[in-house]
Amino acid sequence: MDSTNTHTTEPTDGSAAPQETLEPTACSEQEQPPVVLIMHASVGSGHRSAAKAIAQAFDILTASHQEGIPENLETEVLDILDWGRIKFDGDKTASLFTGFTRPIYDLTWRYTFTGRLLWGGGTIWSRIMFPALTEHVRKRPPLAVICTHITAANAAVGARMLSGQNFPIVCVPTDYETEGLWPHLHSDLFCVASESMAETLRPRKVPEERILITGIPTREDFRKSYDKTLVRAELGLPEDKQIVLALAGAYLPRPYIRFRETLDEILPYLHTLSGMHVAIVAGNDEEYARHLRAAVSDLGLGNVTVFDYVEQMAALMAASDLVICKSGGLTVTECLCARVPMILLGKAYGQENINVRTLTALGAAMHVTTARELVDALRHISRNPQSVDAMLINGSFLRRPDAARDIAKAAIALAQKPPAANDPTRKKRFMHFYWGKKPAHIR
Repeated sequence: MDSTNTHTTEPTDGSAAPQETLEPTACSEQEQPPVVLIMHASVGSGHRSAAKAIAQAFDILTASHQEGIPENLETEVLDILDWGRIKFDGDKTASLFTGFTRPIYDLTWRYTFTGRLLWGGGTIWSRIMFPALTEHVRKRPPLAVICTHITAANAAVGARMLSGQNFPIVCVPTDYETEGLWPHLHSDLFCVASESMAETLRPRKVPEERILITGIPTREDFRKSYDKTLVRAELGLPEDKQIVLALAGAYLPRPYIRFRETLDEILPYLHTLSGMHVAIVAGNDEEYARHLRAAVSDLGLGNVTVFDYVEQMAALMAASDLVICKSGGLTVTECLCARVPMILLGKAYGQENINVRTLTALGAAMHVTTARELVDALRHISRNPQSVDAMLINGSFLRRPDAARDIAKAAIALAQKPPAANDPTRKKRFMHFYWGKKPAHIR
């Protein structure tokens, strides 16, 4: 997302002061424009996408002279992993918890610190790992800090405590549940996807006034309406068939290995689905795209189209009748905002397990784990095309396309309201564990 008001800032190393990517300015420190920090972690693409969506919302609100937002407001999108004293690749680390190791991740995500022993927040992370971030906010105090990842939120809490600043911290989980390591008692606001998530926060002693149900933030493209006929014509897709969109393009290929294998297994059966046309997005993976095109050609499939990277994904989703996808928080939210039903493919662990359970419990999606189940589901939908209508209606329960704008407005409102002198969120602690109430949702 290109913008004149938004830029990404990175530190020169783990302990030195950061260098901005913008041209040097003649303004003194006191004359610098106000700034909102939007922090993510490069662990997969969802947290980054959510952060960029919020930054885009700020730019739009600023340009439209939204009341309360400074005309010269800037946003900085930061990857917290760039600011660590010890550098590691978050994407590679996330890939370690795939395949046979995924149950380990499921155990830690779902059960560690998600019962009654909880984490409130503290300076430990910032003292040990993120002194450069503390120095950055000390030199240029932000109006607010918005965090789309747990690590970013904890680093922001520590930086505020150590720097003595007073900026509000807004936590934005990007799945349909809140993991237990979010800094519950030292955050000013949790912007969550649903009432179910709010029910998780209340037993964790997060006050009602610090919970806001906004939805998960998506790009501005997902707020728009699209002409299905026009989009299909532009992309060479048939108008008279059900379009089934398979999202197999991956920022991290390893978690998609089994997903892609399952798609390979169903290819020989697609010729039986004469009323459907399957569009498979391979993304930037040229080797995978070549593999798919070769398989489609060998099988003589006339009802399959293979796309490389698609720039207008929101339009393609909106022009589809059904999406086959993994259960990542941003992906399913984009489908909800694009008003397209889903088949969630593959075994789900950790936060993706919660996403599956949330969507299927509402009847907003189907879930299959094998190629045989997927073919059966497609045959059922092909014979009963009206069966997806119920999923579409049920999905509207979670659909909140204005989430990014609502989060931006909430952050500015907090920034304009000074905290009370005895505000517990400003109390300095090295480590803060506490005992919560009985969880609302037993796992």
